Amino acid sequence: MAPHFTVIRDTTPDSAIPRGAVVAMGNFDGVHLGHRAVIAAALDMGRAHGRPALALTFEPHPRRFFSPNTPQFRLTDETAKLRLLAGTGLAGAVVMTFDKARAGTSAQDFIHHDLIGRLGVSGIAVGYDFHFGKGRVGSPSLLVNEAPRLGIEVDVQAHVDIDERPVSSSAIRIALAEGQLDEATTMLGAPWFITGEVIHGEKRGRDLGYPTANIRLDANCGLKHGIYAVRVGRGAERLDGVASFGRRPTFDNGAPLLEIFLFDFKGDLYGQALDCAFIGFIREELKFDSLEALIRQMDDDSARARAMLAAAPGAFPRLGTID
Repeated sequence: MAPHFTVIRDTTPDSAIPRGAVVAMGNFDGVHLGHRAVIAAALDMGRAHGRPALALTFEPHPRRFFSPNTPQFRLTDETAKLRLLAGTGLAGAVVMTFDKARAGTSAQDFIHHDLIGRLGVSGIAVGYDFHFGKGRVGSPSLLVNEAPRLGIEVDVQAHVDIDERPVSSSAIRIALAEGQLDEATTMLGAPWFITGEVIHGEKRGRDLGYPTANIRLDANCGLKHGIYAVRVGRGAERLDGVASFGRRPTFDNGAPLLEIFLFDFKGDLYGQALDCAFIGFIREELKFDSLEALIRQMDDDSARARAMLAAAPGAFPRLGTID
């Protein structure tokens, strides 16, 4: 059974916060292998001292606060990030609101007031490049230097490399934008996924023999437009399919939309929330001169998607439940 996962927010009473916990600190966008090394260090530290291990993260992402008018392609929104964190074995997460007051808090005040005073942490795990506090003055080395005086343990994790390249959220965004799905999956440690509600579309797929479940992704989603092999989660159920993400150039060249055709499925999904994991990139989005040519291509896409999914039978992110 998955451990109980509790979310602690700024409004959580002090009495409801477990004293002496170990925290893994970070923004954790994507919860990739680098983040998971920090989380593993916190879990090890917690087990060694008989303490619960929590993630400590910030919402909205600090980039959104400092650059509100710059489009931000987030790998995981707050809910997706927490569900991934809940699947790691952590006991919970501390979600701190990143606002003007937080941005203006000095590194020393953050350590003494937030980490020691309010949370009462006994240990901290961070990545080598994590910075905090006003002007990003707070650093792993500052935590290491302060640790003996504060009576806490600090673990600083080095970067995780794959083929001599550091794993990072930025590198994963680039891979997704270029359709390099295998590369993104390797860095994440699992397929990238989105969650969305099925909406009504133009229902063209029905006439083509490919009825689709349509989901509108975040406007800043940087995923490459194209055709993908996907595995969909509906609660504990897993459904395989093929999906198109893009503007439908054969028809209207409209706003980007994710259109999922589920193999061997019949039923009404409107209004339901689905998790869609991207397993393989098949091809770029194309414009066809006829519906017949489009259908032939969709038949081929479906066959390729089935082969990709058969080669990755268990591929799906490990998601936990948020209290």
